[in-house]
Amino acid sequence: MRFLKSIAASAAAIFLSIAVFGQGAVGRVVLKGHDPVAYFTDGKPVMGDPKLSYDWDEGRYYFASARHRDMFAADPERYAPQFGGYCTGSMSGGATREGDPEAWVIRDGKLYVFGAMKFRDIAEKDPAYLPSKLPGATKNWSDKKSRAS
Repeated sequence: MRFLKSIAASAAAIFLSIAVFGQGAVGRVVLKGHDPVAYFTDGKPVMGDPKLSYDWDEGRYYFASARHRDMFAADPERYAPQFGGYCTGSMSGGATREGDPEAWVIRDGKLYVFGAMKFRDIAEKDPAYLPSKLPGATKNWSDKKSRAS
């Protein structure tokens, strides 16, 4: 009987944590835990704090401050990395590889990340590089999101 009560208590705790936090489908930490707002306000990647998180668009975002979290929550489209923080170049080819939070650019007010610094360097030197990746990345991201829903 004690064993059954223990199992019931464990199951209730798991159910309660899912119900309270509503995070059953969210598991991926975007930008490997870096604060997306900091790219815009500080001009560099800054590690976020898991205690200051916000879930959006099937991802969990960490923030360096409550102010940054609140800015993001008020306008996630403005601050979230394009393509869910996956590598822009990989996404253009149909692959979902994590972007390197250190390999980033902001173009036209949008944050893009790449899988390695060498691709960021190419994007910085060649003005045609990023625009050449966007049509494929945009299509593949849209396809990925429609498959997920």
